[in-house]
Amino acid sequence: MDDKGKEGSFKPILIVMLASLVIAFFWDKIPAIKNTAHLILDPSAGALLNLNITYGMTLIVLVISVFMTLLQKYATDQETLRGLKKEQKELQAELKKLERGSKEYNELSLQSLKFMGPMMKLGMRPVIYSGVPLILFFRWFMDFFTAIGNPKFFGFLSWFWFYLIGSMVFSMILRKVFKVV
Repeated sequence: MDDKGKEGSFKPILIVMLASLVIAFFWDKIPAIKNTAHLILDPSAGALLNLNITYGMTLIVLVISVFMTLLQKYATDQETLRGLKKEQKELQAELKKLERGSKEYNELSLQSLKFMGPMMKLGMRPVIYSGVPLILFFRWFMDFFTAIGNPKFFGFLSWFWFYLIGSMVFSMILRKVFKVV
């Protein structure tokens, strides 16, 4: 694989991450950001949460997880990722056979580190498309749940932990269903 071809660069990812930070920082300082997010999300996600907070939040987490999984599948080169993971797994198997500290072990360790950059670049590509929407959603969640008194899911989970655990569960299932690396 060439250095620029399939890997791309981190520049677009850094730009999106910077834009996300700017949005998060200026959420309360620039009313247009906050008002636009509320204009879009109050009648959609807000309506779901107002019907039933647990089922509504579960459905929202599922929809976001489906979106993120499909984005991961179609915004990354799955074949290249599979190949890199396969090569890395083979190297790990070889490393297990060798004695730590030996010359061969050190060489293979360095070789396995070379996979990290390309894999990270390929795996981070969906951030370009999802970073800003997710930050807007999270800031909206903060406003929504603060306005209704920060309810607890199942009696003890905040919205953040409910989202995090739910998205991890749904993502594991969806990645298997959609065969995402």
